[in-house]
Parts: sequence; structure tokens; C-alpha cells
Amino acid sequence: MKLIVWLWNPWIEYEKTRHNLGFLFLDWLVSLNKNNNLTNFKEEIKFKWFLSNWILNSEKIILLKPNTFMNLSWDSLRKIVDFYKIDVSDIIVIYDDMSMDFWKIRFRDSWSSWWHNWIKSIINHFWDNFSRIKVWIWLNSNFDVSDWVLSKFTKDELISLEIEIFPNVYNLLLEKL
Repeated sequence: MKLIVWLWNPWIEYEKTRHNLGFLFLDWLVSLNKNNNLTNFKEEIKFKWFLSNWILNSEKIILLKPNTFMNLSWDSLRKIVDFYKIDVSDIIVIYDDMSMDFWKIRFRDSWSSWWHNWIKSIINHFWDNFSRIKVWIWLNSNFDVSDWVLSKFTKDELISLEIEIFPNVYNLLLEKL
């Protein structure tokens, strides 16, 4: 069993923001679900999460959207790992990053937090040997970092995500699963 965690802030005001890149990817992935091998997300309030199941090559993959603010998502992640007894090496976290070239994607089996607060919180609360896929969201120097990551993608950027970036993330994910 594998676990894929999507970095996001679950409230409507954060919809289509740079920090919610993983959520946007998930919407895109669900739109491709022609074989009904990916269930709709179901909220489980007591665990603070939304879950979906994906069957890929006869293997169950759990998709997790923590129902907390981003930097508190480690709590939901810990609960699901303990509940399903998932090995940390079977976790892939997808998140945004500002430190790479334009629209680049990077996979690491384990690494540092790259100064990402959410990744730091996961490492600080339990482990660092989980896999990561990070997608660059670019930093506009006219913005404060917090304001930038919570700003919405432009229409052109959203189109670029769906046409160029998300297919590459999907292919990388398939390669690593």
C-alpha cells in the first residue's frame, strides 16, 4: 500500500493558489479517471482528512488531503500512517517550491526540507525518509513569500499547468509508484 499526500489549504479562499498546487494536480488527475480506478474523496472529520483510493496495477494507493492548514498537516499524515500502518518509504509528498527553475519538477527519495515549512514540520515531527515531488512555482520578487504562495495562478499559468506540468508530474508519479 502506498500513500500520496497532497499539500494544500482546504478552504475556498485558497483555491487555485500556488500553495495548492497539489490540490490542482489532484483535480486534474480525477478528471482523467476514465477507468473508475480512483474513488471520490470522502471526508473523515475525526481524522482531519479527505481520502481517496486509487487502484493502480492491482496496488492500492491512498490519496490524502489533510483537512488542516498546511503547516499543521503533519497531524493528519501521522494519523493515517499509524491507522493504516504505512511504511514511511511508501509515502510520496507533492508540494510547491520556489527554489528551482521555471516549471521544473524534482523527485527525491529523501532530502532536506528545502526550507519548506510543511516539509520541515513532517521531518521535525517524525521522519525524513519519505519521497518528495516538488514543482517550482516561481517567486516574484515584488511579493512577500507568504503573499506570493497564497496568490492565485494566472489564467496562462493554469493552462500551462494542465498542458505541460501535470502530465509530467503524473508520468513521474507513475514511474515512482
